[in-house]
Amino acid sequence: MKAVRGTAAALLVLLAAPGCSGATPASTPLRTSPVSTPVNTPVQTPSGATDAAWLQLMTPMNEGAVELLAMAADRATDPGLRSWATGLAAAHRAELDRMRPLLRQLGLPATNIHEGHEMPGMVTPGDLAKARAAKGAAFEKVVVVQIREHLEHSARVSRSEVDAGSEAAAKKLAASLVEARTAELDALKRVAT
Repeated sequence: MKAVRGTAAALLVLLAAPGCSGATPASTPLRTSPVSTPVNTPVQTPSGATDAAWLQLMTPMNEGAVELLAMAADRATDPGLRSWATGLAAAHRAELDRMRPLLRQLGLPATNIHEGHEMPGMVTPGDLAKARAAKGAAFEKVVVVQIREHLEHSARVSRSEVDAGSEAAAKKLAASLVEARTAELDALKRVAT
């Protein structure tokens, strides 16, 4: 049980701050705690906190990836990459169709609480601008690098949800994402070589 709490705390810390750089936009409220926790006090995570953190990260991660994949489906010169991007974008949209009801079920806002943050695996507006400016092989390289990072990090975060989450539906979805990401990374290796 202690290991699960530690994993949940680690996931919450991972999702809440370290990968974030840059200022939080004024429209994105910060959640702060009026009580500080002494260094040696174990962190207690409320039921569903890990699930909420996972959903609030995975939703914008998938949304950004879908934008980049749609661009690749339209602009990639390699037919294999174009076809792969089309299929992966559809799979990510289907995942979003499962995530959004879970956000509502947990009473979470549909807004991106990570907007403006640079986080591993997140396709940012800057990444999308870089992709829009690139052409040919340079464009395809941007797509492959960004989507590989997205797939690797979303698998890692989803494994944490499987291990430490408490909501059955969220854990089930996370497990399916871990399995899907393994297959998607394998397919990317075949397409990107």
